[in-house]
Amino acid sequence: MKPFAYVRATGLPEAIAAHGARPGSRYLGGGTNLVDLMKLGVEAPDTLVDLTGLPLRSVEETADGGLRIGSGVRNSDLAVHPLVRTRYPALSQALLAGASAQLRNVATTGGNLLQRTRCPYFQDVSKPCNKRDPGSGCGARDGVHRGHAVLGHSAQCIATHPSDMAVALSALDAAVELQGPDGARTVAAAAFHRLPGDRPDVDTVVEPGEIVTAVTLPPERAGLPSRYRKARDRASYAFALASVAAVLDVAEGRVRHVALAFGGLAHRPWRAEAAEERLRGAVPTESAVREAVEAELDRAEPLRDNTFKVPLARNLACDVLNSLARGARS
Repeated sequence: MKPFAYVRATGLPEAIAAHGARPGSRYLGGGTNLVDLMKLGVEAPDTLVDLTGLPLRSVEETADGGLRIGSGVRNSDLAVHPLVRTRYPALSQALLAGASAQLRNVATTGGNLLQRTRCPYFQDVSKPCNKRDPGSGCGARDGVHRGHAVLGHSAQCIATHPSDMAVALSALDAAVELQGPDGARTVAAAAFHRLPGDRPDVDTVVEPGEIVTAVTLPPERAGLPSRYRKARDRASYAFALASVAAVLDVAEGRVRHVALAFGGLAHRPWRAEAAEERLRGAVPTESAVREAVEAELDRAEPLRDNTFKVPLARNLACDVLNSLARGARS
């Protein structure tokens, strides 16, 4: 075991100073991902800054009717919060679809966003992986890649992001609050994670030393019909082969607002902007929905063993959008 320093911070300034924006420093929330990576030898921090003592564990209604969720809120608590269940049901459904009850009791909102890929080549230090060891190659591309990306991947990396929660936040137009050495800023949840490009080792837009302090949900999406569905190899405790988060608001028979995000298909939650553009203002018939989803998935570039993900994602998205449309007509 590699020795490391441990700091239990009591305030944001203390936590940021203890981290010092150093490459070897890591923030610790629930630890459900970081501790596993330390055991595997993927992560070997010289300093752990424990954030569990910070006042980041509340869910508060904002003055405009939205929600502000502290980054330390446990996944299990957030999933059953009455305001989340009634106003943003897709978020509750996504959280309950993720991991086991035991892990949800420990995992945090911020940690969920920042979790790293479960690609086996990333987790095995004996295998080449550009995300773990830049320049070493991508073992998955010519290896086992059934669960890997079909959208937005690069020659450097074909890993997928594992979060269910992040997919729902993208579709709900959430925002992520950050605080670091240079002050506070806010980033759209849909822009929080990066595509791999030539730097697959950089997962997010978080700058060194920054802490995710909260996630905010906009009042404009409160109460709109939303849903999350996930396809996986077994009924529980499995990461998505493909998942869908959708928001659909229909007025006078036409789509007034639509948002669609895919999980399990890309290096980040994939916001389906082409599909949304086709559906906005349209009558949401089954044929219109299918054409819109197919227009989005025409961009897919599946690999040897994961072509099944394209029709799987198409069928999931069509089923979710059509069920929301039927609800609007009833």
